[in-house]
Amino acid sequence: MTASAKYNPQEIEKKWQEKWAADHLYEVKEDDPRPKFYALTMFPYTSGDLHIGHWYAMSPSDVHARFMRMRGYNVLHPMGFDAFGLPAENAAISRGIHPYTWTMDNVENMRRQLRSIGAIYDWNREVVTCLPEYYKWTQWFFLKLYEAGLAYRGEAPVNWCSRCQTVLANEQVVGEGECERCGTPVIRRQLEQWFFRITKYAEELMDHSKIDWPERIQIMQRNWIGKSQGAEISFGLEHPGVDAKEIRVFTTRPDTIYGVTFFVMAPEHPLVPRLTTPERRAEVEKYISQTLRQTEIERTSTEKEKHGVFLGSYVINKLTGEKVPIFIADYVLLSYGTGAVMGVPAHDQRDFEFAKKYGLPIRVVIAPPGWKGEELEAAYIDDGTMVNSAQFDGMPGDKGFEAICDYMESKGYGKRAVTYRIRDWLISRQRYWGAPIPMVYCDKCGIVPVPEKDLPVLLPQDAEFKPTGESPLKYCESFVNATCPKCKAPAKRETDTMDTFMCSSWYFLRYTSPGVDDYPFDKKKLKYWMPVDLYTGGAEHATMHLLYARFFVKAIRDCGIVDFDEPFIKLFNQGTIIYQGDKMSKSKGNVVTPDDYVSTLGADAVRAYIMFVGPWELGGEWNDNGIVGMSRWLNRAWNLVTADYAAKAVDSEAEKELTRLIHQTIRKATIDMDRFRFNTMLAALMEFTNFLGKVQEQGTVSVSLWKEAIAKLLLLLAPTAPHLAEELWAKTGHAYSIHNQPWPKWDEALAKEEEVTLVIQVNGKLRDKLTVPVSITEAEAKELALGRERVRAYVEGKKISKVIYVPQKLVSIVVG
Repeated sequence: MTASAKYNPQEIEKKWQEKWAADHLYEVKEDDPRPKFYALTMFPYTSGDLHIGHWYAMSPSDVHARFMRMRGYNVLHPMGFDAFGLPAENAAISRGIHPYTWTMDNVENMRRQLRSIGAIYDWNREVVTCLPEYYKWTQWFFLKLYEAGLAYRGEAPVNWCSRCQTVLANEQVVGEGECERCGTPVIRRQLEQWFFRITKYAEELMDHSKIDWPERIQIMQRNWIGKSQGAEISFGLEHPGVDAKEIRVFTTRPDTIYGVTFFVMAPEHPLVPRLTTPERRAEVEKYISQTLRQTEIERTSTEKEKHGVFLGSYVINKLTGEKVPIFIADYVLLSYGTGAVMGVPAHDQRDFEFAKKYGLPIRVVIAPPGWKGEELEAAYIDDGTMVNSAQFDGMPGDKGFEAICDYMESKGYGKRAVTYRIRDWLISRQRYWGAPIPMVYCDKCGIVPVPEKDLPVLLPQDAEFKPTGESPLKYCESFVNATCPKCKAPAKRETDTMDTFMCSSWYFLRYTSPGVDDYPFDKKKLKYWMPVDLYTGGAEHATMHLLYARFFVKAIRDCGIVDFDEPFIKLFNQGTIIYQGDKMSKSKGNVVTPDDYVSTLGADAVRAYIMFVGPWELGGEWNDNGIVGMSRWLNRAWNLVTADYAAKAVDSEAEKELTRLIHQTIRKATIDMDRFRFNTMLAALMEFTNFLGKVQEQGTVSVSLWKEAIAKLLLLLAPTAPHLAEELWAKTGHAYSIHNQPWPKWDEALAKEEEVTLVIQVNGKLRDKLTVPVSITEAEAKELALGRERVRAYVEGKKISKVIYVPQKLVSIVVG
């Protein structure tokens, strides 16, 4: 082949992208005889521009999807847009542009950028979560969860400005907790909102046995769920004007029940006002007011000094008959457990500090080894022997745990229990740009679901966007005013919208059949594709999106909508791209846009460099010089393939060496691709290219072997540099398309290194022999020889004056 025109990536990439699209090359069908492989990358939020950090998630996943396609799988690798959310609404307020316009403009731009990657996305399957044809089904799923008792309305704290009389977003609380508009101290107020009952699935969500996920993600999810085993204990209550006769607490240490010297309730607990004595009321109300200005994170911080207020009332420890003083303290949350805890200062450091502060008794009930009754300097939290515990004295703590539980259960004072740290998923958002919650409120009928036939509940186009912190829907009369589906009387529509994580909890189902309009998906197609075989994305989603999606699938499974338990079989978390010493992100102002590089060096160069910067799971540093180097390598590959090859002096040993390297490179590339080791895969292809360059200069192999080597190089390069590989495949006379070709296979016998026997001498005497690859280097041979046990016996403690290497024959060691 005569040397061809200079490599022009812009011309080549445009040409092949247009042809692939015209030929529907990457459109996916379910009647394909090949086994299916659903490869999914977390879809991007419609922020406006993709940066290199986005490409780092998308390009390698496309490379792997292409690899699986060439290995004989029917690969679904779709793309869409997570299009609802707060940024669009903020843009509407700050720029005077409607969220829909802002979002869809961004979708158009990001779609253009994604097309430039040259990925195998089947664009017929695109989903955009803010479009009515999508969020109609988001609303439908809400109704199904509501019917199943998994969606309910309850109270949750929000930021509240008493002067503006409005809910504030966290971003609108500034300084020391003031309203950004009027400076009034913001308080936490309970507001009726919508929840999903994720806690019902806590135990099942702890189980990762059916999926192949990184251990760290499994640990993060288990820790977030926070399973605790212990006991629920009843404390007696006898207080004038209070009907309740008990308050229950959960504890993981029932063996310390005899050490309870105080009792703490959440300031928001509904019993607090009635348990507060008149002389304590002013101080209690002041404390509650202060608490309501704090976030949960501030309240539960381990670094924060613990303080509280005595209510003037008592509960009864049923096991001891003692009156125990009731306090309120900000570190107890109403939303966790029962909203009350028992204080055991001798065996809990937080309780110890609290007791010291307020002069409360500290009673040891688990004796440290060698304890003789002296006061403790800090809480003792380890194992020990029960003391001051009536009939349980002398028992080891672990046996005391069981014995106390048995005793309480026999008396009706309590029971063994399991609790979880995870709380139900609060899905209400006081925002416009989200899927409207399909419920109405009727004075006569109460809460009424919108009938399925009336979905979707559309977002109104005439809402006004003002910085009030409340949903514009609340003031949009055309939206709010509705008719009760039951009695046909005037009613009010729910003005909260759904958390955007609801949209991303099912988008992977919609990809299987996005054109269906009478159901969320085509059931047969869903059965064919689901569950997802490989899901790739950031580890930062471990306790939100990934957990919510698992819950959602289990919930709709129980509703009879799907028949599988897990959405994603295998999960791989990529690392992050670093630039200017920090993670690349818009918020840090250090993003690098791919467009300039694509327009100058080409998408293939960007794809390849992104994968070469480091192991995909770890990430790497973006460097402009690095991508230029990658571009040079692609140019060398172009020149190598397009130049004429002449067999000048065919040599059997050279042919054997090239054949061996072909099969070794195929083996290395295949194993690395399987393990997402794209950087080392590319290093192997670079070494192969360099070797071929030397062969080309020397002309020591036959034309047929040269053509075979070039063909294998292009096939191995195809997933990484799809445009370049397609162009060179055509230029070398092969039938279109390289992307329909099978991935090459290696022959283990041909990949095996030739071996020779290496003799090892010490001071001229034979001391050992070993079999080594014929390609062994001098440094490797010397290292192996000096490390042999037989050789060490003759050289240890002696000075090595020289080591002589005769290639493929001898290592001679001379010692003094």
